[in-house]
Amino acid sequence: MEEEAKRPLLVYIQGILPSLNPTERLIAEYVLADPERTLSSSIAEVRDGCGASVGSIVGFCRSLGLKGFAEFKIAVARELAQTGFSGFGADTDRNGASGGSVFEKVFQYHAQSLMETLRINPEQALKDAALAIDRSRHVELFAIGMSYPVAYLTSCKLRLIGLPASSQADSHMQLIAATQLRRGDVAIGISCSGATREVVHCLEVAKSRGAKTICLTNSMKSPITATADYALFATPSEIKYFQAPLASRVTQLALVDALFVFLAQKHKERTAVQLRNAGEELLKQRLT
Repeated sequence: MEEEAKRPLLVYIQGILPSLNPTERLIAEYVLADPERTLSSSIAEVRDGCGASVGSIVGFCRSLGLKGFAEFKIAVARELAQTGFSGFGADTDRNGASGGSVFEKVFQYHAQSLMETLRINPEQALKDAALAIDRSRHVELFAIGMSYPVAYLTSCKLRLIGLPASSQADSHMQLIAATQLRRGDVAIGISCSGATREVVHCLEVAKSRGAKTICLTNSMKSPITATADYALFATPSEIKYFQAPLASRVTQLALVDALFVFLAQKHKERTAVQLRNAGEELLKQRLT
């Protein structure tokens, strides 16, 4: 609970949204739709606006590690002052201002999502995950669908600096790979929803074999976090097109890059040799 309290409140609420019960979700969606409205509202007005009871609203605040609605409003006000978080609809930006082309809005949204991702991941959590990878005998990555390219790129980056890593495109082959992991190995599961059955199952199998497990997800308190020794969170997306969160891949890749750079700098000499050797051979493949 202490760790949760340190995270940005509104981003955290957005991240746990899928795991909330129906009443809690009503409250959360009401707050996220217009945080500034919540600041100027009494608890009775919030009750009328979201349809939940006063007791449920107080219980929701306490589930976030706060004493009650008054402390919740203070926390929201503090976060708005620090980050300018606001509803980000089709005709407004995150500061509530309209205008700007769709191209500008997409870039602004990505930039804000990256900063939120940095804030919701304690530096120690990133370091612990990186060190687990560094100490591993082998790293196996698990993901399907649109998350698989992130897993594949991660395995490529790790191999580039001399760390044995692999990823299987087929979900059945991923499960077989999970059964072959053992103590000293690391399994990384990547899932935007955190509830992808195949990926969660692979992590469970890997963990049962003694491997350390890391998850990278956009959904806090999702099933995948329950089986992960180390959990990293990409900021949840507020805008979805065809059920695909807009910024999820950008923020996931930023976390991968952070781990990659940390490990590359930790072993500068080895990294330099690996990059030089790879570069010399890859140059031969270029057309002249």
